Amino acid sequence: MTSAAPRRRGRPSRTDSADAPAARDRILAAAREEFAERGYDKTSVRGIAKAAEVDPALVHHYFGTKEQVFEASIAVAMGPVLEAPGSIVEGPLDGVGERLARFFFGIWETPATRKALLAIVRSAMNNEAAAGVFRRIISAQVLRRIAGQVDLSDAELRAELAAAQLVGIAMLRYVIKVEPLASADPEQIIQRVAPVIQSHLTAP
Repeated sequence: MTSAAPRRRGRPSRTDSADAPAARDRILAAAREEFAERGYDKTSVRGIAKAAEVDPALVHHYFGTKEQVFEASIAVAMGPVLEAPGSIVEGPLDGVGERLARFFFGIWETPATRKALLAIVRSAMNNEAAAGVFRRIISAQVLRRIAGQVDLSDAELRAELAAAQLVGIAMLRYVIKVEPLASADPEQIIQRVAPVIQSHLTAP
C-alpha cells in the first residue's frame, strides 16, 4: 500500500480549498479564542492553525501575517460596533449621549461579544502592532463616522473624547475590575455617563 504524499508548504491543498468558507470561518473563530486566552504576543499562526485543524499555509493563504489575522478577527468581532455609529447618531442630537452609552455598554454586557472585546483590548495594551490595528479600526470605522454626523468644527476631537470616556470606563470595569465600578448596575453607569458623552459631542 502506497503511503500518502507529504503535504507541501506554501500553498493550501485542493482539499483545504474545497471547503474554503468553512475553513476561513474556523480560522477566524480559532484566532479569536487564541488571542483571548493567550494575548497577541503568545499567539502564533501555527497555534491558530492547530486550533482550527488546518495547515498553517492555509492561514497565510487567507490572511497573510499574524497582524492581518488579528485585524480580520477584530473586524468580525466588532461587526455590530462598526455598523452602529451612523444609526446611533441619527435623529435628535439631544439624545445621542444616552444612545451611544447604552449601545456601548450593551455590547460589553453581552457574553457573546465581551470575550472578543477583552481579547482586543488586552492585546492592544501589550503589543504595539495590535494597538496599531485597534487604532486604525476605531479611527477609520467608528470615530470618523460619528464625527461625520456632528456638524461642528471640532467634531473629530469631540468624538475622540467621547470614545476615550467610554473606553476608560470599560478598562476599569471589565479589564482591571476596579470596585465598586466593576459591580455597579449597568443602568446606573449609563445614567451617569450619558450626560458627559452628550456634552463631549454637542456642548458649545
